[in-house]
Amino acid sequence: MKWNRIVVKLGGTIIILFLAVLLPVGFVTNQIFSAFYLNKVQEETDQLSARYADFLVETQDPMSVKMMAEFSQVNTFIVDVDGQIIVSADLEHFSKGAYIPKKELQQLSKGAAIEKEYTDSKSGIRYLVAGKPVANGNLFYGGVYILSSMEGIEQSVHKIRDLLILSGIGAFFIALGLTFVVSIKLSAPLVQMEKAARNIAKGDLETRVSVTSGDEMGSLAHAINDLAVDLLRYRDTRSEFFANVSHELRTPITYLSGYVNVIKEGLYQNEEEKNQYLDIIYQETGRLTHLIHDLFELSKMEEGKIVLDMEWIDLAEVIEQSVLKAGIKAKEKGLEIGIDLQNEIPAVYADKRRMEQIIMNLIENAIRYTEKGTVLVKMTGTDSDDYVITVEDTGIGIPHTELPYIFDRFYRVEKSRSREFGGTGLGLAIVKKLVEFQGGTIEVNSEVGCGTIFVLRFPMKPKEAV
Repeated sequence: MKWNRIVVKLGGTIIILFLAVLLPVGFVTNQIFSAFYLNKVQEETDQLSARYADFLVETQDPMSVKMMAEFSQVNTFIVDVDGQIIVSADLEHFSKGAYIPKKELQQLSKGAAIEKEYTDSKSGIRYLVAGKPVANGNLFYGGVYILSSMEGIEQSVHKIRDLLILSGIGAFFIALGLTFVVSIKLSAPLVQMEKAARNIAKGDLETRVSVTSGDEMGSLAHAINDLAVDLLRYRDTRSEFFANVSHELRTPITYLSGYVNVIKEGLYQNEEEKNQYLDIIYQETGRLTHLIHDLFELSKMEEGKIVLDMEWIDLAEVIEQSVLKAGIKAKEKGLEIGIDLQNEIPAVYADKRRMEQIIMNLIENAIRYTEKGTVLVKMTGTDSDDYVITVEDTGIGIPHTELPYIFDRFYRVEKSRSREFGGTGLGLAIVKKLVEFQGGTIEVNSEVGCGTIFVLRFPMKPKEAV
């Protein structure tokens, strides 16, 4: 048996708590019953001694009191005004002619009652002793003592104690069984989650935990399932990325190797053909440079090593320059590219180069996925001291199921046509990182066949500029 199992720990904790409650409750219950019986007998003894004292005052006949005590099966002895026993009890130390302690005699003479316990040295039986003064007005005649055996009380208390112990043992075993069942029930989901987590760690990302409750256990199960889904998606996108990168690297390298060999061997007809091959080599080199640059940029952002050069800039000018640079690509595809700027936008605090990189990336992305229509860049201010930049196109759009993942690393929409559209799937991931680094947010809305709108929101005065 593994003592560090959750079932043992949980069960042991519950049992300890149960015993921590049961034992004090049992002890207190035993004390309550013992005190109850003791008080009851004490009360009866006091009443009986008071009755005998009153009877003795009326009859002045000690032997009558002795006879009544024997009839009631109680021990009694009577003392005179000097404290001497004149009617003895059938017990040691209370024989005829003996004297009670002077302190007790003084109490009796003052009208006070005597209450104490006495243990017979021969039999070992304990007695409750109640003494009452015998007096008539101011005349003190002595006292009457009643001795009630506590043997019956102790037997009753022992029986009650035995019943409490048996009840406690029964309750303990019932609690033990219930604790075992409850512990198994509570720990079963944790054991299942542990197995699922180990399977996920081994690479079985299809593993799922069944969610059977809406409490913290259910929340943990959901978290493990979400983790498995995220890891599975990451593994798939990573595998896809490596395949894409391998292809993207292999294609230009193949072109470079082939056309360099053609030029080296002089396998061209004329200078014009040679220049065409050199143009292809130049273009493929640019593709390689762009891919490596994106990978390097994203790597720096993931490690938090990017440094921003924050300053007050004219963002309208940055947008105009970006649109101007991208205008050539738009014209090549027959697209219209426009700007809608709010004139009263003041200077903003941002990294000019990185802001241009964000806008250029979004514009080029819009051009890449738009076959006809327009690409429009807007900038407006808001009542909340933010400024908003939107890049809108009339392209192919993005399915709603794809929208949550388009900012993930290596993720590309329209995977089947990715070669046609180009790109590495890193652009939007880089954009999102750069936007967040400058205190902004980015959102996307899209309809398949209607187009896409990227919405950038930045604070006018970030904390760094205050």
